[in-house]
Amino acid sequence: MKKVFIQTHGCQMNEYDSAKMLDLLGEKSNFEVTNDESAADLLVLNTCSIREKAQERVFHQVGRWKALKEKNPNLKIAIGGCVASQEGEAISKRAPAVDIVFGPQTLHKLPDLYEQSYNDGSRKLDISFPKIEKFDHFPEPQAEGPSAFVSIAEGCNKYCSFCVVPHTRGHEVSRPFDDILQEVTALANQGVREINFLGQNVNNFKGEKNGEKSSLAELIRDAAKIKNIDRIRFTTSHPFEFKEDLVDLYLDVPELVSHVHLPVQSGSNRILKLMRRRYTKESYLDLVYRIKKNRPDISFSSDFIVGFPGETQDDFQETLDIIDEVKFDESFSFIYSPRPNTPAAKMDDDVSPEEKKDRLRILQNKLNNYSSQISRKMVGTSERCLVTDISKRNPGEFQGRTENNRVVNFSASKNFIGSFINLEIVEAKPNSLRGNFTGGTIN
Repeated sequence: MKKVFIQTHGCQMNEYDSAKMLDLLGEKSNFEVTNDESAADLLVLNTCSIREKAQERVFHQVGRWKALKEKNPNLKIAIGGCVASQEGEAISKRAPAVDIVFGPQTLHKLPDLYEQSYNDGSRKLDISFPKIEKFDHFPEPQAEGPSAFVSIAEGCNKYCSFCVVPHTRGHEVSRPFDDILQEVTALANQGVREINFLGQNVNNFKGEKNGEKSSLAELIRDAAKIKNIDRIRFTTSHPFEFKEDLVDLYLDVPELVSHVHLPVQSGSNRILKLMRRRYTKESYLDLVYRIKKNRPDISFSSDFIVGFPGETQDDFQETLDIIDEVKFDESFSFIYSPRPNTPAAKMDDDVSPEEKKDRLRILQNKLNNYSSQISRKMVGTSERCLVTDISKRNPGEFQGRTENNRVVNFSASKNFIGSFINLEIVEAKPNSLRGNFTGGTIN
């Protein structure tokens, strides 16, 4: 049996894609997974191009793998994901050790590309954008625990001035409504209790249902009715596309978690306009307040870019102000980096690297402070947690996840993986919580 090693960079979409690659390679080419690079017959790097110099990470990795190929001439190296889509043929030209280059929308062709390259020694390239064809080729989904990702849409049409995604993943397309529900049902029948719907602009989902366009709100309502599905998340949402029917779900769909990822990027209206985000800080805050009205205990996470071209100290202060207003639970923050073929890359980047680093430090300290405050306030509360796995801190313990997406490590006399249990939070640690099993409701 041949062996494949996959290294994944980037977002949850990439994690989902890598899992599907493994399923395809196992079903069509009889591959099994290995964690040992030196034992692999196929090395796959699934890449992300959101940040600057991502392509350099690819070439550095290929350089390390080249030594393995020199020892094993039959070894094949494949580069997939967004960097592959962005760089295309340039990857093989610069790194001749690479045999296969494929994009996010052509990952279903990887088994055939491998077989062709293996048989005739040729290099293979396919970075086309055949809409959602890949989903028609995926095997029956296989659950790997009580929580699962389900991709419902691909690509993006927003063309934010800083973002390369429309160029690397293509235009926005939605999967058919019933196909998604079939996947969710199959996963639920295998013990999955929590679904996380994925898409670059997930809340603009418009999958066809009975010949008409549907919505994410409609999909969530129907998914919540599936037996054993007791918790639903979605990411990543765009504030401009967060429609009222989705806001209404927080009033009457308890399966939808009290946590939402809502990237704001900046608190300055001037910078938001330069970013082409299509909303203002006022409309963003109004959305936050409307959601909180329906679900008062909800928590928010977000994304921030600091040092965007033209960002002044006043602009940055407005970003700090919106953090103080919302008090984000969890956030991802980055220094602006120019990406190929984006309008922002042509702007005058007049914020010095030193200033960008200083602003990022200030912003992250503020975000971490609010996150720590929320964790500390959870001490003494009883939280309904989905037990997801063995604890990564201590293999003799378990870990669960709260509604607001925090990891709780705890001891128990029996294996509760896949069950919802009540845990008393007794300690707040920097990146997790400590809980005690109190014998509360289990289901």
